[in-house]
Amino acid sequence: MQGIAVELQVAPVAVDGPARPLREGDSAAFRFQIADPATGHPVAGAYPSAWLDLLRDDESATDRCAAKVEQFIAGDLFSRPAVDLNAYYVLALNQDATLSVVDPLFGFGGTKLLAMVELGSPGEDWALAPDGSRLFVSLPAAGAVAVVDTASWRVTSRVAVGPRPRRLALSPDGARLWVGLDGDEGGVAVVRTADLTVAHIATGGGPHDLTLAADGRLAVVSNGAAGTLSIVDADRLAKTADVALGAPPTALAYSPLARTVYAVSEERGTITAVDPEGRRVLAQIAASPGVGAPRVAPGGRLVFLPNPRSNKVHIVDTAVNRIVQSADVDSGPEEIEFSDNLAYVRRRDSEVVLMIPLEQVGVEGRPVPVVDFPAGQRPFGQGAPLAPAASIVRAPGATAVLVANPADRTIYYYKEGMAAPVGSFSNYDRQPRAVLVVDRSLKERAPGRYETLAGVDHPGRYRVSFFLDAPRTVRCFELAVAVSPEREAKRRRERPVAVAPAFAERTAVAGRPLRLRFRLTDPNDGKPLSGLTDVNVMLFQFPGNWQERRWGRQVGDGVYEVEIVPPRPGEYRTAVECRSGRLLFHQSPQVDLAVVPAPAKPSP
Repeated sequence: MQGIAVELQVAPVAVDGPARPLREGDSAAFRFQIADPATGHPVAGAYPSAWLDLLRDDESATDRCAAKVEQFIAGDLFSRPAVDLNAYYVLALNQDATLSVVDPLFGFGGTKLLAMVELGSPGEDWALAPDGSRLFVSLPAAGAVAVVDTASWRVTSRVAVGPRPRRLALSPDGARLWVGLDGDEGGVAVVRTADLTVAHIATGGGPHDLTLAADGRLAVVSNGAAGTLSIVDADRLAKTADVALGAPPTALAYSPLARTVYAVSEERGTITAVDPEGRRVLAQIAASPGVGAPRVAPGGRLVFLPNPRSNKVHIVDTAVNRIVQSADVDSGPEEIEFSDNLAYVRRRDSEVVLMIPLEQVGVEGRPVPVVDFPAGQRPFGQGAPLAPAASIVRAPGATAVLVANPADRTIYYYKEGMAAPVGSFSNYDRQPRAVLVVDRSLKERAPGRYETLAGVDHPGRYRVSFFLDAPRTVRCFELAVAVSPEREAKRRRERPVAVAPAFAERTAVAGRPLRLRFRLTDPNDGKPLSGLTDVNVMLFQFPGNWQERRWGRQVGDGVYEVEIVPPRPGEYRTAVECRSGRLLFHQSPQVDLAVVPAPAKPSP
């Protein structure tokens, strides 16, 4: 059925200067507008897919359009797209100053390392822009926040924000990045993401956690040394109140359902419920010393709190602001994350992750059911320390999660209902402290308008294949990607010198000197290259293990000569290296030579 109108727009993003065509290496916005051709009404709530593949010189975008789409849908290993606009990528925040970016090819039985992002300093927390185009990473030792472009996977900026930035929170519209500063000055930095300008707000002695309340209109900052929460007006960027807690706060969480902030004091073992709009304490809940970072379950009614010191997980009902259930959990529960159906409990002294069914909790006094699965070979606590960012996150498009185990240097893929992970991938010998998903699938940004960002690494003509299952629609478009002048100049600068044999004879005599001459020229303009002192010529027997190398001497304009004696008859080959001209032996054209026996001496 071809009853849907589909329009495609592709435009480079973050391009300085006037508008221009798409070039290799650009981050590009792909926008599909889908409409009913009869009425012109946009088709909302659809789930389209799209792919890019390079066209041959004799091929048009519409040739074999439907067949290409079928191959991509089937996941044909021998017909993978150049760019998949439906993919997601897994990021690991590593213990060193890097981020790993991996394409999890679970359907193909492996993974692909897309990038290793060098941060320059170890990261601690991160926040992803709502459109997925940028990732912000706090760098405590550098006093900065790194800005990573998620299409090119490069650090595009390092924003100086103040001493020891740790916790990050991004406003729902992505306009402001809130940064908790744990240095002596205390307070928060606020980065305007449009131009990366920075404002500072003093709140009190740290360390600081932070959360955004009331749809981002208020920021709530904990002041550990001061024993207070600061309420900050996000529009005016001004502190409006300090709320005394009576205990040093260590971690915060906000329930949008209850419109309440829950502040935990690890030292005192208390949980304080605060109304940020009314600027007042609602309740103080006694737990036990050692209580960890709170997490609000989907829906906002229940707050889960791990306590590795007392080996418990507490559940607070925000409707009554008290602990309604506690589960005995051994091995030091230290982090809790959620899917739609389960609470996942990571434990410091075990590699086994516990799961608590959300539909079976929340009733006061009822036992807490627990199931589990192994997420590796070694306990989590044997690796790098826990980060503020999550080490367990949902995987897109499935009831599944990704679990980072730093001790194993591995990320595990677990589908709910299974007894063990169904997939895993090594983190390239680095310890993943946290994990994040960047979803590249097409998202509906406005009625009938579906968008995503992607990078196209090579110039050429591409087919953009579009597929919609209901109503079934297949379309193919042609996309031209121009050569980047900067990349082309770099390729020209890095192109190795050209080398060609300057001798005609291809036969030599064993035991007699053999003169070999080669002409070296500029790969871009063909001019001969003189004055080179590192032309190295190798003669080697093939097959066999004999070889000899000689430094060439210049005997003409761009011509270099060596003299080598082949020891015995056989087949030989030559290769040339010139490191100053970026030419290595394996890049050199090879010349075949036949070495024949020396003629027998006449009898006396």
